[in-house]
Amino acid sequence: MSVAAQPSARPAAPASPKEKSWLASNWGLLAATAVLIAILLLPTPAGLPIAGHRMLAIFGFAVIVWITEALDYAISAVVIAALMAFLLGTSPSVTNPNVLIGTVQGLTTAMSGFGNTALTLVAAALFLAAAMTITGLDRRIALVILARVGARTSRVVIGSIIVSTVLAFLVPSATARAAAVIPIMMGIILAFGVDKKSRFAGLLMITTVQAVSIWNVGIKTAAAQNMVAVGFIQKTLGHDITWLSWLIAAAPFSILMSIGLYLIMMWMMPPEAEEVPGGQAAVKKSLTELGPMTGKEARLLAISLVLLCFWATEGVLHKFDSSTTTVVAVALLFLPGVGVMDWKKANALIPWGTIVLFGVGISLGTALLQTQAAQWLANLIVQWFGLNHLPILAILAVMAAFLIVIHLGFASATALASSLIPIVIAVMQKVQTPGLSVLGMTLVLQFVVSFGFILPVNSPQGMVAYGTETFVVRDFVRTGIVITVLAYALTLLLGATYWRWLGYV
Repeated sequence: MSVAAQPSARPAAPASPKEKSWLASNWGLLAATAVLIAILLLPTPAGLPIAGHRMLAIFGFAVIVWITEALDYAISAVVIAALMAFLLGTSPSVTNPNVLIGTVQGLTTAMSGFGNTALTLVAAALFLAAAMTITGLDRRIALVILARVGARTSRVVIGSIIVSTVLAFLVPSATARAAAVIPIMMGIILAFGVDKKSRFAGLLMITTVQAVSIWNVGIKTAAAQNMVAVGFIQKTLGHDITWLSWLIAAAPFSILMSIGLYLIMMWMMPPEAEEVPGGQAAVKKSLTELGPMTGKEARLLAISLVLLCFWATEGVLHKFDSSTTTVVAVALLFLPGVGVMDWKKANALIPWGTIVLFGVGISLGTALLQTQAAQWLANLIVQWFGLNHLPILAILAVMAAFLIVIHLGFASATALASSLIPIVIAVMQKVQTPGLSVLGMTLVLQFVVSFGFILPVNSPQGMVAYGTETFVVRDFVRTGIVITVLAYALTLLLGATYWRWLGYV
């Protein structure tokens, strides 16, 4: 046989998957760039500074990049910062149009979000979440709770909600909570010996992730997007929202939603059996395998509980803000003898991209406000929706519905809050309805920012759950729509009653 003929004697190699073309892989970035250029080429609207016009172009670029996930979030933040430094730097000053802002000031504006204490709190909270993962305390807490709820499927579902609730107080990261709880739930499903594709498996997983999202609303430190709103409220309105005041306002919503979540999920995805044999034994076995609580776990639990007390009594028993007390707690977690982790272990678990996105997101919103771009957009929104003289509850209904629909396009509530909370603040400042509280309405609408209940891609925790392959997207969507309708109705109900009594609406 000739050398040339030899290849034909071999079995044909399997065809490799066809790689996407560069255009197909980067269409989102191209669309964002096209929008950026198109807005820049438009005439500057009357009453809007050139710097504001250019910030609108950057804002359009950012929204499309975030919606399409054309770039990694951290990379998108760097690109947005570069655009702000250059386009703002070559713009006339808002206060003195005869002088250029300059690239130094443009870059300073792009980096201004990193000097916000809300970012410090987010970063410190991520280290707390890392400490939970390193010591395994979050897993122990979850297993202890599940060991006490019983083996009935309905009780296991309740247990998943309780676990998500308890961890929301101690683990200040929704993604970290999901990463802690979902493997445990997956272990329970496998230990029960039920099919991974069963209704019970899907019920348990969807309930767990939706409970994590629900308690993002109830607790100030539970999610990064809350810190975005707090940062803008501090900088723009000159007010701080303490951990306790947030809890008083939002916890009733999350408690009622947790009850509603249980009823909705048990109604729409009833488990195949009332009790799964061996379930309780499986949980106790996992807990036994953990062994007795270690010294590191005990120290972390003690520090976390003391920190929780400081958060809850801020502005009541002391004047130490949440960011400062959290940084002190993290410092203790690194100290020899007292601490529970070292830098090398913690560093590997910190999502630094989230911190970069957070800082630049704050900078983006601040620049939109400083250049009057947010106010200009607010005027358009007020006119489009006819908000100017609507009753307060009607304004809440319109803006909440707007945020829920917009969230369908975002995979990150942090990005959504960074984009829209400055606009929400500007809109509330423009509305002329008597008695409207800008601070209160901004806070309530921030609660709505966390309503990522409909699609798994609307939150990192949703994608973590989807990766378990225990449910199909259809089940997540159909139950998520009902959960969202309940959340929207409850928002309006509390807006008409409880939040009005508190002076927020």
